[in-house]
Amino acid sequence: MVARGEIARFWSLESLHMVSSDGGTESSALVDDNGSEEDYSYEDLCQANPRYLQPGGEQLAINELISDGSVVCAEALWDHVTMDDQELGFKAGDVIQVLEASNKDWWWGRSEDKEAWFPASFVRLRVNQEELSENSSGTQGEEPEEDAGRNRHKHSENKHQMRTNVIQEIMNTERVYIKHLKDICEGYIRQCRKHTGMFTVAQLATIFGNIEDIYKFQRKFLKDLEKQYNKEEPHLSEIGSCFLQHQEGFAIYSEYCNNHPGACAELSSLMKQGRYRHFFEACRLLQQMIDIAIDGFLLTPVQKICKYPLQLAELLKYTTQEHSDYSNIKAAYEAMKNVACLINEHKRKLESIDKIARWQVSIVGWEGQDTLDRSSELIHSGELTRITKQGKSQQRTFFLFDHQLVSCKKDLLRRDMLYYRGRVDMDDMELVDLEDGRDKDWNLSVKNSFKLVSKTTDEVHLFCAKKQEDKARWLQACKDERRRVQEDREMGMEISENQKKLAMLNAQKAGHGKSKGYSGCPAAPPHQSLHPIHQRHITMPTSVPQQQVFVLAEPKRKPSLFWHTFHKLTPFKK
Repeated sequence: MVARGEIARFWSLESLHMVSSDGGTESSALVDDNGSEEDYSYEDLCQANPRYLQPGGEQLAINELISDGSVVCAEALWDHVTMDDQELGFKAGDVIQVLEASNKDWWWGRSEDKEAWFPASFVRLRVNQEELSENSSGTQGEEPEEDAGRNRHKHSENKHQMRTNVIQEIMNTERVYIKHLKDICEGYIRQCRKHTGMFTVAQLATIFGNIEDIYKFQRKFLKDLEKQYNKEEPHLSEIGSCFLQHQEGFAIYSEYCNNHPGACAELSSLMKQGRYRHFFEACRLLQQMIDIAIDGFLLTPVQKICKYPLQLAELLKYTTQEHSDYSNIKAAYEAMKNVACLINEHKRKLESIDKIARWQVSIVGWEGQDTLDRSSELIHSGELTRITKQGKSQQRTFFLFDHQLVSCKKDLLRRDMLYYRGRVDMDDMELVDLEDGRDKDWNLSVKNSFKLVSKTTDEVHLFCAKKQEDKARWLQACKDERRRVQEDREMGMEISENQKKLAMLNAQKAGHGKSKGYSGCPAAPPHQSLHPIHQRHITMPTSVPQQQVFVLAEPKRKPSLFWHTFHKLTPFKK
């Protein structure tokens, strides 16, 4: 927290008010194109939506529900790629049952059959936690017609209430979002522009991107939403047309999300200096913003665009086909899902190249071009036996990326250390599945084998897996590699050269002066006070999720070594 004396170093309280040329005070609210302003005060929003604005309010409510025995579910806003067994990996849209929310940054949850930690900022809580089952109104025998009619009426009322809940969440979160955008524009950007000695125009463009354009767009969007919102009977609201009307406008988020990694890097650099930390905290206090750092505020547009399809999916679930808004909600869901999908895919690629760069730096004797020169994603990894035409076998660890297959050899003594042994160009290869028995071309007996055959030369590679299921995984992985290359080409999904160079530079800096391979595990954080049923996970995860796009918004913990689970040979598992 910044002392009041530190705040005075930058401006007095009176300087918060902008004085116009005629001596009047400029309104703190930005007026839209129509000259109208429907603003919500912080107090009004807190009173109407305490769990959205008050720090810790949502967390407290979750723990109360869990303590009461309720099932609390959340939906993933985006992929969480992890290499730590203590962390829960998931994909965007996956449903996670929240089992523990004592820590504000990391929650304990269950997905499929695994329980582990996951970052709370990566999920959205479902509005309707208690859902009525399809057969809950039925009984084993024939129920009286009167009771059946009563149950149908009750089910209808319940569905109306659930639709009301989702509609109100959309409206409430939209209003709060506008407040956050306003705080960024007036609390941060306006004050930064007044301090030209601290910030250049280029720096501000890097840090804030086009967030002022987003603010202007979202104000128009909210205004149209309010027109379609039925305050007396929210379940009758028809908001689908608003999303369709503005769907092209949401494209401005792509620019912001693509700029966000650079914003994180620039802001991180400035925050190393005390005067910038004091300045941004002073901005927050004088604007009377909630207790979130600037990096958290700058993350909100990325979170918001990924949250829309989840909200619309839940709304569609509780909108009957007879409802006048059904077709528009369905179309809006598809439109917003496509927008979020592109953004999430780009984010996933960015965090993937960071991992690849760190992995390459850990390899001993690397030769030739960097992996990132051609690849941006690890698809599969594991051990295979490579057979030469002379019948000689070589045990190798292989890493299948898009466009290439890299071969490494384990150190005999230090099994966590890998030596570079070569690569195969997957663009030039055809996959050939082999039956168990004698291979006619090589005159060798093979089992659980497959070949990669060059399309242009006589180059052939023969591989054997230990088990049939291992072979099946490799065959599927090779097919997935070709499919993903094609999808990236069709989507125009490219990572800039600057981003690749930055990833390699950061990896080299992180690895400078350190020995190759695994060199110990950092000290575990202090034990947490958890519910007795969860005492088996008394320590927090020991590594920070490798999220390059959202690096500044992640839980603040000491980063661990990249390859602390390398011995499992699944460095990029989800």
